[in-house]
Amino acid sequence: MLQFNSHLAPQWFADAGFAVFLPNPRGSMGRDPAFAASVLGDLGGAELGDVLAGVDTLVADGTADPARLTVAGWSHGGYLAAWAAARTDRFRAAVVGAGIADWGLQSALGDLGREEAVLVGSAGWDGPGQHPHDTVSPVRYAKDVSAPVLILHGEDDTNVPVAQAMYLHRALRAHGVPHELVVYPGEGHALTGRAAQQDVMHRARDFLLRHTG
Repeated sequence: MLQFNSHLAPQWFADAGFAVFLPNPRGSMGRDPAFAASVLGDLGGAELGDVLAGVDTLVADGTADPARLTVAGWSHGGYLAAWAAARTDRFRAAVVGAGIADWGLQSALGDLGREEAVLVGSAGWDGPGQHPHDTVSPVRYAKDVSAPVLILHGEDDTNVPVAQAMYLHRALRAHGVPHELVVYPGEGHALTGRAAQQDVMHRARDFLLRHTG
């Protein structure tokens, strides 16, 4: 599970019997700037590879059941959860919280759009044709998603606008992928309302249990 916060708490899932893996893949925080910058121009590449390598280790030592793997995350972790669901069939279910589905849309609408265009290597206004941001956007691979997906998003999110959730929802619907979409009125990128936080906790855990039982 990727990029947790108080309403996607690892202890909550562990209490339900999940073995929870909290990776620190290349591109994430907690180490030096070179480690964080190592994914520039390769977003979703090395970082997803690191996550899957960790999963392989847990499967090999018997901690994780390869037939009951799930993936969940919030913010960039939400992007990685959507990306993992689109690029591998190893996961039985995915929870995408406040995640980016399309990097071109993000550069146009997100609070940090200009910086994120640098991160992925292009923006939607770079002219016609296939661009780096297209190749790392989960919506481009929606037809390849086989696992059920739960999409969670704050309606007033300006960091990752709710249009990202709607885009992913429509892409999955177009390809017949089973999924659920929940939008929280009055909530931003980090959910602050108690009712919304509790709903996320229960809904996400119930969703994963339902699809791994």
